[in-house]
Amino acid sequence: MGFAKHDQLYIGGEWVAPIGTGVIEVHNPTTEQLIGQIPAGSAEDMDKAVHAAAAALPSWLATPPGERAAYCERIGKYMMDRLDDLVDTIARELGSPLEFTRGIQTSWPIAKFLAMPALAAETVFAEEHGDSVILREGVGVVAAITPWNYPMLQIADKVAPALTAGCTVILKPSEITPLNAYLLAEAVHASGLPAGVFNLVTGYGPEAGEALVGHPLVDMVSFTGSTRAGRRISEIAAATVKATAMELGGKSPNIILDDFDEGRLREIVAAGIANCYENSGQTCSALTRMIVPRAQLAAVEAAAIQAAAAMQLGDPFAASTVLGPLVSEAQRERVRDYITVGVAEGARLIVGGIEPPPGLPVGHFVAATIFSDVRPNMRIAQEEIFGPVLSIIPCDSEEEAVAIANGTDYGLAAAVWSSDPARAKRVALRIRSGIVQVNGGDGPPDAPFGGFKQSGHGREGGKFGLDEFLSTRTLCI
Repeated sequence: MGFAKHDQLYIGGEWVAPIGTGVIEVHNPTTEQLIGQIPAGSAEDMDKAVHAAAAALPSWLATPPGERAAYCERIGKYMMDRLDDLVDTIARELGSPLEFTRGIQTSWPIAKFLAMPALAAETVFAEEHGDSVILREGVGVVAAITPWNYPMLQIADKVAPALTAGCTVILKPSEITPLNAYLLAEAVHASGLPAGVFNLVTGYGPEAGEALVGHPLVDMVSFTGSTRAGRRISEIAAATVKATAMELGGKSPNIILDDFDEGRLREIVAAGIANCYENSGQTCSALTRMIVPRAQLAAVEAAAIQAAAAMQLGDPFAASTVLGPLVSEAQRERVRDYITVGVAEGARLIVGGIEPPPGLPVGHFVAATIFSDVRPNMRIAQEEIFGPVLSIIPCDSEEEAVAIANGTDYGLAAAVWSSDPARAKRVALRIRSGIVQVNGGDGPPDAPFGGFKQSGHGREGGKFGLDEFLSTRTLCI
């Protein structure tokens, strides 16, 4: 695809010119070239979109759930027809490798839209309770604010269940990777969704985003992004007592217990490396802390070095590429700064570093990086880096491993490995985390996703994600 110039917003079922004249440029992180332009929506644009959503709410709530879900299915089918365009767009604006983009970044979100009819059919929206009727209906007008790292997946996790629940939606995608959201808006328009039920306004967080969150006609905010931004959104939403769902940061532990032989240990370490570096490490649930028995530290390091060396870095459109660039120059500098901090704190750098990877003079690339002998209180072991950086933390007992795993402000994801399944499960149950993989177990796409502590609150995925957008009330007869 060529240069993508979008000079309109999608409000009230129509493509409309923005009120302001500001624009946002979109760059390809692999080539650093300008590939698109979108409007910098203003507070006035958001106000217009919110009023459109509020006006559409009563009739949309009155639409039977099956019909609402059928619109989502039509949206999903349209996006399936445009799959190649969607893959190309996300690979160019995010730098996500092609195979990964065709899977998690595009096929998964399409599947979420297509799954809505079945989900609506199994959801109880009204039930008798004595002489009363318990009703579950959409919470109202929803502000959906989505991140840049899994742009369409996070849009689908919010928009599809919100529409099925009976909510109307204003979507503000990340201004860093917004082009894919326009493909969704085109799908919405093609589906015939009633005017005002879905609205797209692009813009920066401090102006457009905060105006959306603070708008008195917005009933709920669903946000995915950094913990810092989540705090700010929570503050603004609290002024009008809005419901919020927050999927925030993570610093996820990967505990490898002391009962594996060297061959199996190499396989487990390689799996941990692959998880840590997925999407170039720009994943909130990435297993970025590998907690290992001190006696096996040397074997773990050797396996980690070998696995990292196999992670081909380069053009996301090349078939051999596993690691693409980071999304922006600012993100690359953030990751480099953390690598510098790790060295200064005394962690031992065994792979990678801040130097530009050889043969890649252009693009926001950071080499696969591993620190060992990391202490649990180091910044690189406590703060979310959001890049291809792994911390290997040695421990001396199962008890210490659990304490290290729980010893951060986050609680989004975790993993436990043991040759004894009962032991692995016992340890997993002691970790305060929304998701725990036991011996490599991987839940279905509709399993609940979300965390504890400063990783946020609320769940996305399947019936649990639909529940977030439903409000319960009682009709007393």
